[in-house]
Amino acid sequence: MKKTELHRELKNRQDLKYRDMQVKIIPNIDPGSIIGVRTPELRTMAKEMQRSGDHMDFMKDVPHKYFEENQLHSFIISGMKDADECMEELERFLPYVDNWATCDQMSPKVFKKHKDMLFDHIKEWIGSGKTYTVRFATGMLMEHFLDDDFDLKYPEMVAGIRTEEYYVRMMQAWYFATALAKQYESVLPYIEEKRLDAWTHNKAIQKSVESYRISDEQKQYLKTLRIKNKV
Repeated sequence: MKKTELHRELKNRQDLKYRDMQVKIIPNIDPGSIIGVRTPELRTMAKEMQRSGDHMDFMKDVPHKYFEENQLHSFIISGMKDADECMEELERFLPYVDNWATCDQMSPKVFKKHKDMLFDHIKEWIGSGKTYTVRFATGMLMEHFLDDDFDLKYPEMVAGIRTEEYYVRMMQAWYFATALAKQYESVLPYIEEKRLDAWTHNKAIQKSVESYRISDEQKQYLKTLRIKNKV
């Protein structure tokens, strides 16, 4: 499928109300780059492109013009079955990721069985200094390394991130809120010892308090650990 054909297909699926909503929740990219195609339709298109083989040329043609193309790219990568190929394409695409939605919806299932490979790359990504590469690395630690194979070196990596980038700090907060839900006793010292910057610290507590996976008793204690704003 040529780019012109793909763009025509995307515009045929446009939902203007949905577009207006996306413009509001993804404020850091050009509104003109958002067509307004709903996620289920994009996922279907991505699967069709993979079945037809159209995805290969599409993935090589970056940067893309439209947000929806980035979404298609992320869904294609997420559906890849070969770990080496998936990682190669992921490494190629990450520098072009420019928003939280594309970053967060890119979740390759194949890495569940290749965590050693994934972690080797996470160690590089998390220190890259690139906003959405760091956010993606943190998200992968949250998704794949908070359960049976949990180790304190993982929250240590996330706590070590120092940045003023809003979208990285939000992911740090999300990571620690999820970590508290899954590994409360192990991760609590990071909050008690105030290992995060004040904003991220308080946001992690806020997200934890809003979570149904945290007990009422734990929520009450976490509230006492909030850092008060200086007058």
